[in-house]
Amino acid sequence: MNLRPIEALTLSGLDTSAPTSTGPIFEWVDPATLLVNEAYQRDLSERSVKLIRRIVTGWDWTKFKPPVCSLGDHGLEVIDGQHTAIAAASHRHVPQIPVMIVETATVQDRASAFIGQNTDRLGITKMQLHRAAVSAGDEDALTIDQVCARAGVRLLMAKPGTWAVGDTVAVGAISGLIERRHAQGARRVLELLVAAEEAPITQNGIKAVEMIMFEPDYAEADTEQLAETILSLGDMADTEAATYALSHRLPLWKALGIVWFRKCRKIRRAA
Repeated sequence: MNLRPIEALTLSGLDTSAPTSTGPIFEWVDPATLLVNEAYQRDLSERSVKLIRRIVTGWDWTKFKPPVCSLGDHGLEVIDGQHTAIAAASHRHVPQIPVMIVETATVQDRASAFIGQNTDRLGITKMQLHRAAVSAGDEDALTIDQVCARAGVRLLMAKPGTWAVGDTVAVGAISGLIERRHAQGARRVLELLVAAEEAPITQNGIKAVEMIMFEPDYAEADTEQLAETILSLGDMADTEAATYALSHRLPLWKALGIVWFRKCRKIRRAA
């Protein structure tokens, strides 16, 4: 048997800052007493329920990872591991589980901890991280919310059964739009998509309208009439864009923008 001891690495030039909080403690608790803050954590999806059922039916302590919790105003709040906690609460042979309790002072701190626990984890959506960032008071996340609210766009945590005009889950695309065009430019793009009754507002739609509004090659487009064009074309534009993208080897969003541009009324320039 080859066993290798844990040894410290020589990390020259690395600035090791002191921890900002005390170390964690571990306690055994009744999982049904734990709380989930819905300000930055999503409700259970169908996929979540399937995962919980799988954990319950195949419960194995050798695979167990203690949920990370912090003491809030009303009890222990789960920062990471709500699926494990719910599975334990649903399992009649698991009356208690160990949890790791970390120190946080406010909801903002707990939301920041959620971001830190989940930023690089598969299965955590950009919208979940965004909602946590809003709860943590992140300025960029708050700007996204403000721009969307003023444009009439509704950010959803998950895809609904039926989309309404202005609904979107494309928070990553909106974040990138604000970085490139700032709040005012991003609001113009989103307002146009709402006026076009887009349901939902997609990443492709956002990038297509941005291209028409801001790129010099599309300056002839009458953006005052663009929303009407998008609305009148409807799903037909998506079909035409898919064909055009395939034949010209273009990204779908760019092909969609070209389709909309070609159908849109043009502004006559003075000679």
